Amino acid sequence: MKNKFLIILFFVATFCNAQQIYSLRPAESSLPEGSYQKDTNNELPEYEGTWKGTWDNKTVFVTFKKLTNQYDIDLKYYKDYLIGKFKVIDGNGSVLFDNSTATDAGAKITGHSFRRYNDRYLLSYIDYDLCNTNANIAIKFTDSSKTQLIWKLTYGSNMITIECPYYNTQVPEALPKDIILTKQ
Repeated sequence: MKNKFLIILFFVATFCNAQQIYSLRPAESSLPEGSYQKDTNNELPEYEGTWKGTWDNKTVFVTFKKLTNQYDIDLKYYKDYLIGKFKVIDGNGSVLFDNSTATDAGAKITGHSFRRYNDRYLLSYIDYDLCNTNANIAIKFTDSSKTQLIWKLTYGSNMITIECPYYNTQVPEALPKDIILTKQ
């Protein structure tokens, strides 16, 4: 009898301490500390890989990778999300921007979640090399074949300080604002 009680107590304790799992859809506004926002529908792998697009005589290559069960120190929960690394070349083949070989922690594009009312996946872009330039990015497949993405980038309120090498000029825009990316 004593052993049965201990076994039941063990299972109850394990159940009470189990990590709560939430889907990326719909995105919850506030998750409990220690929970896990998981790609339960396995949607993020469809974005993984390299995507290519052209604008203003430049070509951008964006490579998305899914990270799983990563702890977010600010939000205090675990989550699955995409990271993006990119390379931009001009019409002559010269490399303008390249963080494609950065570590995953050094990726300048980091995913968050899907929007509540449409299929757009939201990401943020922070570029410390360009005076802390920041922007929000929304991506969405153009159709069911999932070989093209609509990319929309919206810059935040970027303040340029005197320490910025572009203080007296304009900070270069490393990424396009609106573009269609094709899977490579």
